[in-house]
Amino acid sequence: MVATVVASLATSLLASSVSHSSPSTTLFFTKLRSSSGLRFSFAVAPLCSRRAKFMAHTIARATLGLTQPANIEHPRISFAAKEIDVAEWKGDILAVGVTEKDMTKDENSKFQNSILKKLDGLLGGLLAEVSSEEDFTGKAGQSTVLRLPGLGSKRVGLIGLGQSVLSPAAFRGLGEAVAAAAKTAQASSVAVALASSEGLSNESKLSTASAIASGTVLGVYEDNRYKSESKKPQLKSVDILGLGTGPDLEKKLKYAEDVSSAIIFGRELVNSPANVLTPAALAAEASKIASSYSDVISATILSAEQCKELKMGSYLGVAAASANPPHFIHLCYKPPSGPIKAKLALVGKGLTFDSGGYNIKTGVGCLIELMKTDMGGSAAVLGAAKALGQIKPPGVEVHFIVASCENMISGTGMRPGDIITASNGKTIEVNNTDAEGRLTLADALVYACNQGVEKIVDLATLTGACVVALGPSIAGVFTPSDNLAKEVFEASEVSGEKFWRMPLEESYWESMKSGVADMVNTGGRQGGAITAALFLKQFVDEKVQWMHIDLAGPVWNDKKRVATGFGISTLVEWVLKNSS
Repeated sequence: MVATVVASLATSLLASSVSHSSPSTTLFFTKLRSSSGLRFSFAVAPLCSRRAKFMAHTIARATLGLTQPANIEHPRISFAAKEIDVAEWKGDILAVGVTEKDMTKDENSKFQNSILKKLDGLLGGLLAEVSSEEDFTGKAGQSTVLRLPGLGSKRVGLIGLGQSVLSPAAFRGLGEAVAAAAKTAQASSVAVALASSEGLSNESKLSTASAIASGTVLGVYEDNRYKSESKKPQLKSVDILGLGTGPDLEKKLKYAEDVSSAIIFGRELVNSPANVLTPAALAAEASKIASSYSDVISATILSAEQCKELKMGSYLGVAAASANPPHFIHLCYKPPSGPIKAKLALVGKGLTFDSGGYNIKTGVGCLIELMKTDMGGSAAVLGAAKALGQIKPPGVEVHFIVASCENMISGTGMRPGDIITASNGKTIEVNNTDAEGRLTLADALVYACNQGVEKIVDLATLTGACVVALGPSIAGVFTPSDNLAKEVFEASEVSGEKFWRMPLEESYWESMKSGVADMVNTGGRQGGAITAALFLKQFVDEKVQWMHIDLAGPVWNDKKRVATGFGISTLVEWVLKNSS
């Protein structure tokens, strides 16, 4: 992941040339294209080669606080689908997912469910006895793991799934619970079965197995890159029992592995502190994706001067105060063969740190210490790019766009009251420098429309108002397109991520009007998430279907104090739906 601040000489030179050049220094712009198809655009200052190499090395090494993430290899878990009797399976833990209905007992306190009844019989009734003593009823979140003699497995676990009607989120939760049990027991081999799988269709069995696998991978994973000591997980193999076998299921398990890997990548981006994950480092990570999947993904990284040529005054206004120069990231996915049926764009907010600018974040609840997460939208977009580079869906072209920068404070910075001009010519009176994300997205959305796409989904940690409205687990969705809303919500049903459609109340635009410019960048406190979405709408071509997703709440797990990787799974599902 972020093994160095700048992973390529190209982006290192860009950072050094911009940050070390005097105002009078002339910048020369060069475009390179490698034989692999990876494109770079970067600025090179007229420095001698020895000094340029020294400065590139210094930027890569001298991180504030001398912090560099450890290069920790992610655990590899082998998944296999098997059709064998649960009582015959041999290994460390046999975990059985049970609903509240499955836990029903007869008048003799015996299980009625056939699988539980069989296991209980082999264990001499201890399973029923212990579940009663521990008041285990199969509710979601409940689990009990017992070490009992009498089976091929060393331990038997019951994992509660809640009510009988189950969702992908419930089965992902089952996988996470299995991972937690494996960590506690230091287990290397686990089997997962459902007490009741008879009613599942073949398609449901595929999605259930995929959700269990994804939950297990994500449950085992811990981001220990910034810890001086860490334990290596022991889990090596997971057998999924009773959900079928064959190539379709194997393909689905591979898909779960690809998406889980992308979610871990996204989590690591958001978890990385701003002294490590600078705009240059984020651009380097994007370039790594393109080089890893160069058969289908190309990269263009634009410098500040190149963005100036494209008249991105709104984006550059936000970036102006930071010593770390902005990097505009554009990845493009094209399938290896076949016609293109749909052109899509995913646009992510990429503020690697947000101080608030001159409207600095102060006071209780401002959460300035969490403003490394203000690039959560870009993490979702780049995570989706990584997954799609592995999956390689046919028939769809996808543009991944991030206007990356920092919102800082300095004498060169944007001031309240300034008027800036976006790349579509619209003028914005800045009445709050802490409403900066929408300013970067404005030019990113104009750029996306210029790629000739038919649909755009942007994702941003945009407003605290959306968190107040929907809480920490649900993202707000704003779109004038019912068809696009239907597509994304269908994708979310597969991913298990939670979204809620919010109104685009046009009458609220009155609060966004300026007396001296086309608009202000923020209205009053009331309906703040709505007015933010209405602002973004001003920069989208009317012919393009557009959706804004405000993920300020679900991007971060406050209880665990880590990123969630929210949005990646849904974006991948949405692209695949457009592919088919």
